[in-house]
Amino acid sequence: MQPLTGIRVIEFCQVAAGPYAGMLLADLGADVIKVEPRQGDSMRAWPPLTEGYSENFASLNRNKRSVVLDLKSESGREAARKLVSGADVVIENNRPGVMARLGLSYDDAKALQPKLVYCAISAFGQSGPRATDGGFDVTVQAASGIMSVTGQEGEEPVKAGVPVSDFCAGLYAAYTIAALLRRVADGGPGGFVDMSMLGASLGVAALQTSEFFGTDINPGKLGSAHPRNAPYQAFKARDTHFVLAAGNDKLWASVCEVIDRPELTDHSDYLTTTDRARNQVQLKTLLEQIFAKEDAAVWIQRLRARGVPCEPINAYREALDDPQVAHAGWVTDLNLPSGVTTKTFGFPALIDGQNAPIYRPPPELGEHTEEILAELSMPYSAMPST
Repeated sequence: MQPLTGIRVIEFCQVAAGPYAGMLLADLGADVIKVEPRQGDSMRAWPPLTEGYSENFASLNRNKRSVVLDLKSESGREAARKLVSGADVVIENNRPGVMARLGLSYDDAKALQPKLVYCAISAFGQSGPRATDGGFDVTVQAASGIMSVTGQEGEEPVKAGVPVSDFCAGLYAAYTIAALLRRVADGGPGGFVDMSMLGASLGVAALQTSEFFGTDINPGKLGSAHPRNAPYQAFKARDTHFVLAAGNDKLWASVCEVIDRPELTDHSDYLTTTDRARNQVQLKTLLEQIFAKEDAAVWIQRLRARGVPCEPINAYREALDDPQVAHAGWVTDLNLPSGVTTKTFGFPALIDGQNAPIYRPPPELGEHTEEILAELSMPYSAMPST
């Protein structure tokens, strides 16, 4: 039995942050019912499309059921209210005010189900001066400071390659929902979770915000380097770059042995981690002159033999082919509604040594509408056809 078996989640979400939160709960056994409009979650149109089905959509919506409801119609809203009245959790990621206009706000939902855990995900939160502002991952990365520390100093702004503002909001949301479900299980009340992408993005920037609080200076762009550790970044070898992270004095001494420069451990510029971080630009130049004599794979082999963390800079083909990924069983088959079998990256945490199963493929649009309406004792014919 999975830890969230018996928990029912109603998801009024599209695209990334909300669906990701819902999937994390579904992976742990929750019955997640995804409520979609007739045109479906807009991510269903995102390529790559395999036999007409979006692999992006599939990656965020496994283990869910899909019901199509027209929430502008009375019958659709009635079905939604019935779903909420029998739910443990509601997740929505509409702009603030949308659910209230539909009669499905937290206050509306709590009147139907007093123990409900209700999570609203938005760009800036449900109240305050920016509550009505919309946002996407890239705009929140800009607003939150993430882009100010990403990339190389003096070069044009770049975002993090992974949509961290979307997915961190989904992670925080799922984590907080699970905590409130524990409170409910202990006899306490449900609650309202106001999860903003801005808050999540600042929350995972603890090292940067604390640096600012401690110095009153904005952290800057360092490329792949670290403000307080060195050598701790990407270095160019003869053929390509690789990453080396010698984050303490012992590891630095091992690096010096590998490059046959043991005297560097006593150099006044490199005595401590703080010294090396302060002088990391000149240290990088020095090390790259040495690394240029051999290919990256050679240096990685030598450094690993001495216990120094170092890695090639993998593309996703290579990352997914890492033997540790295979050992953990993270990549698994995923059957699409078209009958095609693809691959997906599953739930990353092992529980008692076991992977969370994919027990339900990502749904076709409205695949479970008739089934779910039957559970609500509502005839399928009650739904408007257009």
